[in-house]
Amino acid sequence: MTTRTVEVQGQCDEQFLGVRDAFAENFEKFGEAGAAVSVTIDGKPVIDLWGGVVDKDTKKPWQQDTIVTVYSTTKGMTTICAHRLVEQGLLDLNAPVAKYWPEFAQGGKADVPVHMLLTHRVGLPAVSEKMPDGAVFDWEAMTGALARQKPFWEPGTQYGYHALTFGWLVGEVVRRISGKSLGAFFRDELASPLGLDFHIGVDPKHDSRIATMYRPEPSPETARKLEQIEKEAQAKMDPALVAARGNISTGGAHNSEAWRRSELPAANGHSDAGSLARVYGALACGGDLDGVRVLSPEAIAKATTEQSAVPDAFMGNPTRIALGFRLSCDGNMGPNPRSFGHRGAGGSIGFADPGRGIGFGYVMNQMKADLPGETTTGVRLINALYAAL
Repeated sequence: MTTRTVEVQGQCDEQFLGVRDAFAENFEKFGEAGAAVSVTIDGKPVIDLWGGVVDKDTKKPWQQDTIVTVYSTTKGMTTICAHRLVEQGLLDLNAPVAKYWPEFAQGGKADVPVHMLLTHRVGLPAVSEKMPDGAVFDWEAMTGALARQKPFWEPGTQYGYHALTFGWLVGEVVRRISGKSLGAFFRDELASPLGLDFHIGVDPKHDSRIATMYRPEPSPETARKLEQIEKEAQAKMDPALVAARGNISTGGAHNSEAWRRSELPAANGHSDAGSLARVYGALACGGDLDGVRVLSPEAIAKATTEQSAVPDAFMGNPTRIALGFRLSCDGNMGPNPRSFGHRGAGGSIGFADPGRGIGFGYVMNQMKADLPGETTTGVRLINALYAAL
């Protein structure tokens, strides 16, 4: 891989110069295009770095206010929205989903409790209906199909990651209770009060600040390994589920206007690193920051209680899951097993370490192949952070 030197911009407390070095090295040796990393400790910023380019062709430089798709890191924000409703007494996680979303009772799901939506145990990672092109951007089409869908396994009997459907499932419950789309609820309840530059459904006025996202560029050896992992995963699945997985597709439209404008609360949030660090920094310090309450300590404790610690039923990778958040597993959120947050496809991540009062955010526009056990560019920064403490 060609090495290149990139000017790193921003600020970094002297204690954490090792993180700055690791950030620069990600560009020089590990294929980073553009990226940013931000860390708060006890609510105070200690690292805010950015560098590289937002577009490989134009070489336009990454700026402090650049935002980019963070894929499943979005799920952390969707999770917070659900738990805000719990804290407000408007959502009971033990109640049937159908209490809030009556149509969900179809397909034998009348008694399925809400908490199974948050823990990826409801058995709805796909839909059997062949969806038309662009259906992922049609909220009513997707929630309607999921309401009709019979679960692919008995709800509660196994954990299987709901990569896209998590957003429609949890988001529709939020919409039914609040009367607002998930993106609007998140904006009004969290992003605006806390000053987050995080968007689930991007206003056109922000388009000039969005970095182009680049798909992974795996080596032939890595591509073969990924193909083998997928074959092994499919061998574990119900053939009906293997077929159904192809019915939900984003069509590779991850830099399109449709992708930016729509609300996919599982996948298409756009953010900078500082916003991730800020919101998780609040959660790491009891849930309040600058007079804004994200969640109460009691709500945080409930949301981050481990629900399962088993390999994904399909991919086989180890996972510790709470009520929507992921918990640190194999040190991917630092050494504290109580750390919680969410990562996204290709490498973005946001998490809170309540033991250290840390809020961490990392975003980038060159996705990585993410082989199991691989030390990604984001994990390299996390390792450097904890080495400095």
